[in-house]
Amino acid sequence: MKYTQLGRTGLKVSRLVLGTMNFGPQTDEADSHTIMDAAQGAGVNFFDTANVYGFGADKGRTEEIVGSWFAKGGGRRDKTVLGTKVYATMGVEGERVWPNHDKLSALNIRRSVDASLRRLGTDHIDIYQFHHVDRDTPWDEIWQAIDVLVQQGKILYAGSSNHAGWHIARANEAAARRGSLGLVSEQCLYNLAERRAEMEVIPAAQGYGLGVIPWSPLHGGLLGGALRKEREGGAGRSGVGRSADALANSAIRARIESYEDLLGKHGLEPGEVALAWLLTRPGVTGPIVGPRTTDQLASALRAVELTLPDELLASLDEIFPGPGPSPESFAW
Repeated sequence: MKYTQLGRTGLKVSRLVLGTMNFGPQTDEADSHTIMDAAQGAGVNFFDTANVYGFGADKGRTEEIVGSWFAKGGGRRDKTVLGTKVYATMGVEGERVWPNHDKLSALNIRRSVDASLRRLGTDHIDIYQFHHVDRDTPWDEIWQAIDVLVQQGKILYAGSSNHAGWHIARANEAAARRGSLGLVSEQCLYNLAERRAEMEVIPAAQGYGLGVIPWSPLHGGLLGGALRKEREGGAGRSGVGRSADALANSAIRARIESYEDLLGKHGLEPGEVALAWLLTRPGVTGPIVGPRTTDQLASALRAVELTLPDELLASLDEIFPGPGPSPESFAW
């Protein structure tokens, strides 16, 4: 496994981040433990979760599964850089959200941290992440709450997710005025098929020293050999959600066909190339992978060792052109 610093911090993390969103909803506890053991055994030290994972009536279940894995001992917690998130309500969908039981007020942050610590069975969270921007709560209040938690030893760092570039700027300018460290990471939607983050989010993250942690690196399976799986398994095999919706668009379908044909000529697996491409991008710490099986984890691990030649990178840019440099791409 290869490692890098998380943004401007002294924290060293693996270039692959183990996402746990499938633990509970799609992968049972025993298999989740097996995947976490395999990931840590391969050198992955950065695990990502969120308080709402488990979803529906099982919100919090994923954190509990991670916690039960820590409880097995063997240095599991000590070897893990643990990130979790706060923002959404932990109530059941459809029910009224009781005031101050969601978003980023100081009250909800305090309540949510303590609840996550109980579910995770640990005394601290390494990276506490804001799952979405809160347009109602001032950053001074958010940082006041975070500073207290850092002083209490309940969290070490704060990160963001799904924040615009100007949100990152405002957050870290507010933190600087307080003498606080501010955001050290940003999780954003970023992959070959979705490169809008290059316009503002990634430049802002680089400018303020945040590590970039792309989520959905395969764009919901679209970049993981979706058309090949469709041919091998029949109609609908390519997946659901983002992948299936995208393939219904003839222009996107043609682009994915070109992508798979190109990699087929090189004898490369689409999903592994999509991950390896992200590892070549400036500012990227490591993509989040959410394996449901150990085979999927093994594929992701191979991507870390994959070197993409310049010729192939240029061809990928032709198939999936990015927005261009910022601000030159939209200015003189």
